[in-house]
Amino acid sequence: MKGKIIASLISFIIITAISSCASSKSDLGMAYKGEVKRNPNTEKVSVYFIFSHVKETVGYDAIPKLENRYQRLSGFDDIFYEANKKLSNIGKYATYIEEAEDVNNPKKRAEKDSLMKVYDYTIKMRIEKKNYFARWAAGSIVSIISATIIPVPYTKYYTVNTEVLDRSNKLVAKYERNFQITNWWQLFLSVAYPFHPETRKTEEMYLQLLRDIFNQIESDGILK
Repeated sequence: MKGKIIASLISFIIITAISSCASSKSDLGMAYKGEVKRNPNTEKVSVYFIFSHVKETVGYDAIPKLENRYQRLSGFDDIFYEANKKLSNIGKYATYIEEAEDVNNPKKRAEKDSLMKVYDYTIKMRIEKKNYFARWAAGSIVSIISATIIPVPYTKYYTVNTEVLDRSNKLVAKYERNFQITNWWQLFLSVAYPFHPETRKTEEMYLQLLRDIFNQIESDGILK
């Protein structure tokens, strides 16, 4: 009987944790405030995009780690395709996503380096996601003890660093953006969840930050 009660309690906590949440997003930090200018008549250029998706649980991980294909935001390719329309004078482009296993793949690394010399510009974007282990642990304890009655926030902090390099690997421009996604866990938030899922909030912020960075690159006349 006691075992059934414990099993039921664990099941209740798991089900509640899965379904009873709602996400919110912050404003985009360090966003471009200038006038957005278009350069449709500028000569077309070729651009090589290199993306690094990195995660770190501070206090648990010793170093930031590259996310694999199952950990990255699944809709990122579609978001990039939509945001890329903000760059008006791209003639052709290619993309490359850095993977942890590249360290053991010299052929793939050599191909990446060679393409950087072929394309007019390389745009490197490092998207780093952080959370804090101590805060997560403390929040989990409060959530479990209160059976999620007490609302507990779990925040992910995103920092995006962008470098624009020319064909000779010279740094042409550098940009930074940041934002936060917070998940609130509580029993009664199960009603709010369908309207505020984490995936949608994250996709919205990714699209906003990419468009914002590309708008600034376009307005600054970097790709010329």
